[in-house]
This record gives sequence, structure tokens and C-alpha cells, in this order.
Amino acid sequence: MKDTDRNGNTEKKKPELLIPAGSLEVLKTAVMFGADAVYIGGETYGLRAKAKNFDRDEMAEGIAFAHSHGVKVHVTANILAHNEDLKGARSYFKELSELKPDALIIADPGMFSLAREICPDIDIHVSTQANNTNYLTCNFWYKQGAKRVVAARELSLAEIKEIKEHIPKDMEIECFIHGAMCISYSGRCLLSSFLAGRDANRGECTHPCRWKYTLMEEKREGEYFPVFENDRGTYIFNSKDLCMIEHLPDLIDAGIDSFKIEGRMKTALYVATVARTYRMAIDDLFESEEKYRSNLDLYRSEISKCTYRQFTTGFYYGKPDENDQIYDNNTYIREYTYLGTVYAVENGRILTEQRNKFCVNDIIEVMKPGGENVKVKVVSIQDEDGNEMESAPHSKQTLSVLTEPPAAAVCDILRVKEDG
Repeated sequence: MKDTDRNGNTEKKKPELLIPAGSLEVLKTAVMFGADAVYIGGETYGLRAKAKNFDRDEMAEGIAFAHSHGVKVHVTANILAHNEDLKGARSYFKELSELKPDALIIADPGMFSLAREICPDIDIHVSTQANNTNYLTCNFWYKQGAKRVVAARELSLAEIKEIKEHIPKDMEIECFIHGAMCISYSGRCLLSSFLAGRDANRGECTHPCRWKYTLMEEKREGEYFPVFENDRGTYIFNSKDLCMIEHLPDLIDAGIDSFKIEGRMKTALYVATVARTYRMAIDDLFESEEKYRSNLDLYRSEISKCTYRQFTTGFYYGKPDENDQIYDNNTYIREYTYLGTVYAVENGRILTEQRNKFCVNDIIEVMKPGGENVKVKVVSIQDEDGNEMESAPHSKQTLSVLTEPPAAAVCDILRVKEDG
């Protein structure tokens, strides 16, 4: 999509950077580390039931915090609803109409009609769960009142560009550009429901695509055989993670309006790392393509400092091949461990809620929104009562930490590099 300035020159529009947040803490991290918009879920009606998610008060606080920093908030209500869901959905949309997020993300036509009726002043974005694969579908949703369509993940850049050429100029296209890939078409999966009784299309996916499978012959009960694809192993559904940090010019050329990051189940470290890196890359590109190209090594290095499975470009350049699957394991690569987020600094001491163990004399990193990573030494750790501790082994414990040098500020992330 392009804008024209006052002199008649045509310029490419900078895309929105849309970051996931599964909790209020992570929302604030996303805002401070470069998001233009965040997407969150309430306690029901979204597709991430296992995320911490937001109650009404947290959602109100999160929306107020984001708006005070000029950041938009999109709320997911993208389950494929059953009859029993509709009464509660009506009440939920009434609450959202009062909270005034910037957009609702919806997949189900029934939920769409309820939202249009109850929240007429809130934009509606059609979820990728609706299998949006062509421009006639996008035009259909536009006529129903949708502001934006989230493209199916199975589309190529050429297909997305063709869609943009055949829809109204004021209709937006949002695309996932980073994060976990689903084995099923646009996330419409029945495996979890069939194997575990947990419906992925109502927010309860147990991720059976990551499980290890064996083969049992009908008459040899209890005798298990591994399922092999060549010599690579048995994780036959397990895909690599999507990463498009090296291909932003192609995404922009396709006309994508919003760059969406997957990960409402992820930590503040993951969100901070991905948001900061893509923010830097987008801003560099719009300053000059030469600057963006010269910093590709930096982006690659930074994006790998959160958990990931190996990277792929997904369907953007055509149908993925067997190299886009991971057959030998389902584990993440982790280069850094998340220690906590700084929520206050008092008398030079960091206050944080600890997430993983660290000790006095450890060298840790303070990760800052502006791009700086500062190595500091842990000089002192105290509990809530002021008692000195040699280490912080208990997750979620509130700690007061003194470092040398004293480099941290509110909303900074504390992390430590993994050995090896």
C-alpha cells in the first residue's frame, strides 16, 4: 500500500508491527519494546485458553497503558462458536464495547454479527481461522463491515499482492511474519479434539502436532514401532518457526499493512526480543534499504536470542518442502534465559519478580527497549523482607537486586546467556 505526500510523490506506507501479549506484564513489555499494536485475549472466546489472558480489570489497565503510549489494542474473540457460547459472547461484547479496544479479531460469522450489533464503533478484523485465501472472500467481509482481513498463512507473497490489487484501498491485510507454524490449514485442526478432547477451535489446543508418535500393528497390541521418514526421526508433524526478518522489502512490496507476530503463550523475553528486533529492522528499512541490508547480521543475531525451533519462510515463496519440517525432535533452541522484568528501581536497586534462577556474582544482561544490551554483575539479592540471599531459586519470588554497574530502568528485561 502506498501513500502520496503533498508534493505528489508516492511513498510506501510503513506497516503496523503487531505484537502478542498473553498477560498485562507482557503487554507493557510489547508496548515499551516497539509495538505499534498489541493483540490480547480475554478469559474466554479466544484461541489461547492456556495463556494467562486478561480479566476485565487487567484489560482496562492494559488498554489504558497502551493508548497512553500511542499503541492500539486488538482483542481476540476468534473461536468457532457453538450454540452454548452465544449467550456469553453477547455479554462479553457488551463489556468490550465499554472498554473500547481498537479492534476485535473474529473468525465465526455468528460472532461477527454479534460484534457488529453490539460494538458498532469498534473495528472488526477477520481472523486467519476464517481461511481468507482470495480477494472475493476479502471483498465479502468488507461488505459485511470488516476493516481488515488476516490472510491465511498458506498464501504466497504473489497471492497476497494480487489480493491487495483487487480489494478496496481502505481495506487492510494483516499477515503472520514470525512465530510458530500450525500443521493444519489456517489452524483449523481436529487432532487435539480427537486425541485429547480439547477443541483447538475453541481455544484449547494441546499441540498434538509436537508429540512423538509410534506405530502399533492391530494384532500385536503393546508392541510399538517407530514411525520413520527416511532416517530423520518420528516427529512427523513438527514444523519450523516462521521468520521473515530478512525479507521485509518483499513483504512491503506485497502491500501487507500489518506485520503480525505469533506468540500469546510466550514470555516477556520472547516478546521483547522479537518486538525490538523487528522494530529496528522496519525503521532501518524506511530510513534506507542500504542500512537495512547492512544490519541483516545484527537482526539474525538478535532474533535468535529468544526460544525458537529453527526458521523457515513458510509459504511466502511457494509451497514448503520437507526441509521445513523437524523430524528428529520437538524441542526449542534457547540461547538466553529470562530472569525477570524490572518493575521498579528504588535506591539503585532493581525490583523484579524472578522467573529463573540466578546467583550473586553472576554476569547477567539488562536488555533495553532502545536496542542496548548491558552486561552487569549481580552484587546483592534480597527477598521482600530485606534478607540477603546467595541465589534466587524460587520462581515468582519478589526480589531486590543490586548490580554493578547500576544500569536498569523500569520495563527493562533481565536475561542470562546459556552456557555453551
